Amino acid sequence: MDKLQISDLSIILVEPSSTQRKLIVNELDDAGIMEIEAIENGTLALERIPLVHPNLVISSMYLPDMTGTELVTSMRNADIIKDTPFMLISSEKNFKRLDPIRQAGVVAILPKPFNRDDLLRALTSTLEFTHSEDLQLSNQDISELNVLVVDDSRMARRHIQRVLADMGIEKMTTAENGREAVELFEKESFQLIVTDLNMPEMDGNQLVDYIRTKSSKPDTPILMVTSENNNARLSNVEQAGVSAICDKPFEPLDVRETLTRILQ
Repeated sequence: MDKLQISDLSIILVEPSSTQRKLIVNELDDAGIMEIEAIENGTLALERIPLVHPNLVISSMYLPDMTGTELVTSMRNADIIKDTPFMLISSEKNFKRLDPIRQAGVVAILPKPFNRDDLLRALTSTLEFTHSEDLQLSNQDISELNVLVVDDSRMARRHIQRVLADMGIEKMTTAENGREAVELFEKESFQLIVTDLNMPEMDGNQLVDYIRTKSSKPDTPILMVTSENNNARLSNVEQAGVSAICDKPFEPLDVRETLTRILQ
């Protein structure tokens, strides 16, 4: 089967403003996408998504009946549509309001107005979510890789697990915080840790420091996936010895390239 192209994508656009709907639809048209259904509110979107199974849902933050956060959360809690890629287009800049969207696992968060190149990059990232391809490593079998996923957000854990599974990783254990991760790490052999930064009990920085300075396996590769935007905190993480840092939301291609680099 041929790999899906951007022009093959089917999209549901949830946007209450007729002006904004036209602008976004025009940009999608220019990108070559022909199958676009525009909807004005979240309730109708949640009815339509399970029926048409779009490749991508694009939504604004503030809808007449709910927020974009509530829309994506409802999607993630419904088995039939929980893995549908989601993109937010919003003028919202408040970190606390955007962070739950990032934790839910989204393709991209684009500003209003958005850059056309950013839109194309997000659409390309959608293709990565819809077309699985095993990670190729020269020194080990990817199916034998044992990975520990650490995040206090259930939706974030599930999103990361899905991305890793699409790369051929089959063995995954999850932990809700650094303290739980340490207990698992001391009992089992892991070849990779994927962790969040901001967590209760023990955060990602403390987890990295423990593994690097106190554990019996200090060389274990650690990928941090975080929405943190505080440069000082990120600098502390780098100094603690994290192998690599990826932003939330992340592009699967970036994660693939990063994992190839730190695991080879």
